[in-house]
This record gives sequence, C-alpha cells and structure tokens, in this order.
Amino acid sequence: MRTFSYHNPVHILFGAHTIAQLPDLLPAGSRLLMTYGQGSIRRNGVYQQVKEALQGWSLLEFGGLEPNPQYETCMKAVELCRREGITFLLAVGGGSVLDGSKFIAAATLFQGDPWRIVAENAPIEAALPLGSVLTLPATGSEMNGFAVISRLSNQEKRGFGSPHCYPRFAILDPHTTFSLDDRQVANGIVDTFVHVTEQYLTYPVQASLQDRQAEAILLTLIEEAPKVRLTPQAYTVRANLMWCATQGLNGLIGCGVPQDWSTHLIGHELTALYGLDHGQSLAVVLPGVLRYNQAAKQEKLVQYARRVWGMDNGSAEALATAAIEKTVAFFQEVGVKTRLSDYGLGMEAVEAVSNRLAARQVRLGEQGNIDGSAVAAILKMRL
Repeated sequence: MRTFSYHNPVHILFGAHTIAQLPDLLPAGSRLLMTYGQGSIRRNGVYQQVKEALQGWSLLEFGGLEPNPQYETCMKAVELCRREGITFLLAVGGGSVLDGSKFIAAATLFQGDPWRIVAENAPIEAALPLGSVLTLPATGSEMNGFAVISRLSNQEKRGFGSPHCYPRFAILDPHTTFSLDDRQVANGIVDTFVHVTEQYLTYPVQASLQDRQAEAILLTLIEEAPKVRLTPQAYTVRANLMWCATQGLNGLIGCGVPQDWSTHLIGHELTALYGLDHGQSLAVVLPGVLRYNQAAKQEKLVQYARRVWGMDNGSAEALATAAIEKTVAFFQEVGVKTRLSDYGLGMEAVEAVSNRLAARQVRLGEQGNIDGSAVAAILKMRL
C-alpha cells in the first residue's frame, strides 16, 4: 500500500426528512444563494421543503444549471454572487448542480480570468462555503472537492479540484430520488460503478481493505440495480444506491492505491463533442480501456472476476476477458448502451476525440501508456 494522506471534512446527514434540519447546518446570518438545475426540484417537492426549512433566512435563487454545467451559465451566477454579497451557496440537485456550484464558489473569489481554474489548474486560494441537498446519486460530488464543467464556446469539458471546494455538509434523503426517471437512475449506477473501477481495476499494491471496500460497493450496485427497476419506491433500495454513490468517490477506496481515470477523461470528450450523457460515455469507453490494458490489469481483473462476478474456472486470461464481458452485460441490463454506434457515432468520433487528446499530449491511465493513438485504438473497439 502506498503512503497517503486522507482528510474529508464533509458533514453527512443521511435519512428521511433530513432537509428540515438545514437551519442547524448553516452559519448564522448567512446571505444564501440556492442553486439548482432545470426545475425538477419544483416538481418533486424538494424546492418546497428547502424553502420551508429556510423561512426567515436571506435567500436568493439561481436556477438553470445544465446536466453538464456550462461555464457561461456559471459565470452569470458568479456575477450575482459578487453583486449581492452572497456568503454561502446551497446546491440543491444532482452532481452537475454541485459541480457548477463548486466552480461558482471558487470563481466568485478568484482574481483574474476564472477559466484559468479549469484550463490551467490555476491554484484556488479561497472559495465561498457551500452545502448541498442531493437529489441524484451518481457523481459523489457531495463528499469530495472535485468538479467538472463544460464550456460551450469551445466544446471543452474539464475538471478541477481544491480542498476549498469540499461542501461543508450534504443532506442525503433517499426520498428525493423517487421521482428520477429510468435513464437518470441507470446513468447514476454506471457512473458510480465506473468511479469504483477507476480506483480498483489497476494493479495490486496489497491494499486489502480498499479492495474489499471497492468490491462491496460493486456487489451492492449489482444487487440493487434490478430491484430499483422492479420497486422504484423502495426506500431501502434507494438508500443503498445513494450511499454507494457517495462512498464511490469520497476518497476512501482510493487511499494508497494507483488510479486510472482514463475512462472519465476520454468520456468527457464524447460528452463535450457529441452530447452523450456522462454515464453513457463511461459505459462506452470503460470496456475498451479494460481490453486495451488487459495484460497490465490482468491480476486485478482476475480478482474482480472471482470476487465480484463469482467466476473461478479458466485461465487468468479467460477470467479477465469474461469479467470485462460481464461488465458490459451489466451496463446493458441496467439500461445503458455500450457502443459508439448505439449513439449514431462512427470513425468521425474516434478521430475527433483522439485528435483532441493527442493535441493536449495526454498520457492517461495508471501506467501512463494511453496517448492519442491509444485513445483511437480504444474507441475503435467500441464502434
């Protein structure tokens, strides 16, 4: 196991009817800005719960953050924060609302062009404090300091991170997820699954606990995914999926282990250029990444085959291949397609994505062996 430092300051409040406890979590005298997305919180009752909990507080609103939050939209909120003297952000929605809000929090106090935060990894010296009411489990953004935003003008999707961007708290009430449609639920399951595999399917460093924690999340997702389709109003199922998503990217399973993240970075380009949902892009790319690096990842893939999929017959190579096939089948059973052609994309997408990453001279993956030409090879497998 590698040396690591772990600190997570996020206060989690999990369970039914916890939105009512918002006033206990906010600094007294805060001038609040509630950020949200395209209006689903008004339809599912979450908006009304938040407003009722915050009666008497100084509260402004900013809605319209996109599923892949746009820089241009976020900057409108930055102007509002500066103009109105906002002192605390409350992100009410899914991971995209949280990601956009983290950028707003950092950009409001940033000196200079805020796009530098994303494009140049410019250091974030301070950010507005923020909290969250989560309504869509997927990204794990409620318990980490990372975010991804897009810029419409140049079709870029980039990530950033800072300790200043950890939420102060996150309220997780599984009831808020009951109104999600099948596509949102499926994308969330895939996103969580791939977050875990990016940290788990690399190579062994004898981090036995982290491996078992990762496997527990994957096994829970596999167990609960069919249930949520059959009983979408089952509180316990929603609760398990919600907690899996948070645990998948709060840093614990990544402590002291090598991490990949090539699937995410390639997937971001598919989203930026062609509008694929984040979960859809991951379901397309992950199988190609695993096959491309199958030899280097074989020991962990065999472990994954045995411990997660319960397979034990055949050579190491056969088990690794079967585990990848099982992963593809799981994504398809959840309801997410796994090939570029499923989304009407062909060689033009392969070339566009690989060329963009080649231009940035990327070296992706835990081995640093995925460059632009490797990206092309990976995506060709997914046509």
